[in-house]
Amino acid sequence: MSRDTVVAKRYAKALFELASAEGVVSEVEAQLKLIADALKQDEQIGKFLSLPSVDPAAKLAVLKSAFGDRISVLVLNTLQLMISRGRQSIIANVHEAFVKIAGEVLGQAQATVYAARELSEAELAGVVAEFGSITGKKIIAEQSVDPSLLGGIQVRIGDRLYDGSLSGKLDRLQKTFKF
Repeated sequence: MSRDTVVAKRYAKALFELASAEGVVSEVEAQLKLIADALKQDEQIGKFLSLPSVDPAAKLAVLKSAFGDRISVLVLNTLQLMISRGRQSIIANVHEAFVKIAGEVLGQAQATVYAARELSEAELAGVVAEFGSITGKKIIAEQSVDPSLLGGIQVRIGDRLYDGSLSGKLDRLQKTFKF
């Protein structure tokens, strides 16, 4: 496990404890996602935040102006602490760790459902219900279309992949014919 991952988990755990005490866990999670997505989409923001010649107060001012009232004081203070300590590069890691910690504590799991075509709401709800009973957790699913699957679905929950796709079945069949 890398040093950044360990540090990100520490920040995420502390932030989760504060958010849990205030009863704003889902709001903080959404705000962290907003920030992580913005950093992922615009590389220039990440480069700006990583410049050592820029004052941490200026970096925080840019984030304040960019996100305005869409982030809470709790998240803003966490960002200020991270930037002042030169940890701005792990903001996305903090979001991932926060989601995992919140999921474990609240009995939730993030899932990505891959299908050859867009699933209807009813089909997705069926998948969520089935995997909820398998894992014993409340599944929060997002779907992704992958035409290479040919048919069926793949579900990724954490580091586990449940493969019920036609391409996966064909691959397994091909391996059984090879000696």
